[in-house]
Amino acid sequence: MKRLKLGVIGTGRMGRNHCRVYSSMRHIELVGVFDADRYAADLAASQCRVSRYAEIDDLLSEVDAVSIATPTSTHFNIAMHCLHQGVHVLLEKPIATNTIHGDALAEVARMNGLVLHVGHVERFNPAYRELRSLFGEMVPYAVDIRRLSPYLGSTRDVDVVMDLMTHDIDLALDLAGEMPASVSAHGISAHSGDIDHAVAHLRFANGLVVTLTASRLTEQQVRTVEVTAQDAYVVADLLHKNVSIYRNTVSEWTEDSQRISRHHLENIAEHVSVPSFEPLYLQLQFFIDCVNEQKVSPLSARAAINAVKLAEKIRWAANQHLIDRREAYALL
Repeated sequence: MKRLKLGVIGTGRMGRNHCRVYSSMRHIELVGVFDADRYAADLAASQCRVSRYAEIDDLLSEVDAVSIATPTSTHFNIAMHCLHQGVHVLLEKPIATNTIHGDALAEVARMNGLVLHVGHVERFNPAYRELRSLFGEMVPYAVDIRRLSPYLGSTRDVDVVMDLMTHDIDLALDLAGEMPASVSAHGISAHSGDIDHAVAHLRFANGLVVTLTASRLTEQQVRTVEVTAQDAYVVADLLHKNVSIYRNTVSEWTEDSQRISRHHLENIAEHVSVPSFEPLYLQLQFFIDCVNEQKVSPLSARAAINAVKLAEKIRWAANQHLIDRREAYALL
């Protein structure tokens, strides 16, 4: 098997992480990077000891596949150009800003026999994988997913639904296995003029209720998935990569000739050991395997398009109930 040649387009924080991981893989060759910001590209290139390409086509002519980690608003044009050049693509989430562009990318990838993998990296988080394996053994009633971050460092070209909540929209669809029957949402604008804090309620035909909270207004990072199920409550901490299972309290009654007694047993807490693998490494390795084995990624454009489709519904609903707090923040 030939050594796969990779490139990275977009060398911001996420793009540099792609460069770092690719540089640690011995069975592939990181050829170089491209970014419209020459300083950012030079920094990434020097850190990984690879070439900085002044033109995107110069990089594409040298590689088999690329990671695209540019702002969401540029995803469609850059990914479409790469696919037309016959290059396999790992595109950071979301696939595009709308489903029309997502469908177009999926069709071009299919027609050209290319891998188009969308970077919903939480699917590769060991804590989520453990939760996912447990989920199939449960009778779930409700799922509560929270993703909270400070405003500083957040992506500014899209609102919090497309920036942060898309991760958890994908997880919700993966857990439920279908699109929701109904969607409601509320939003708060505090800094950007767009939705900075959103809460969405999803109801599925199978009876599952999912609540999604995404915020870029908190001073603490939170990444949790909580499942309320028959006989169990499960918490997966995606940030610290651990899973805890709390079994229902059990009461026992005993009777003798003198009295009837009730014995109360405490909740049983089980803390699951989760492998400390880096989700991004697992995802990039999976992408490389898909390219080498010429197979379609299960995390292909279709799943990513469904996530954008649901994000569009949540954004619409949240904007109907948007509370603007920018003036209040300006007075602080």
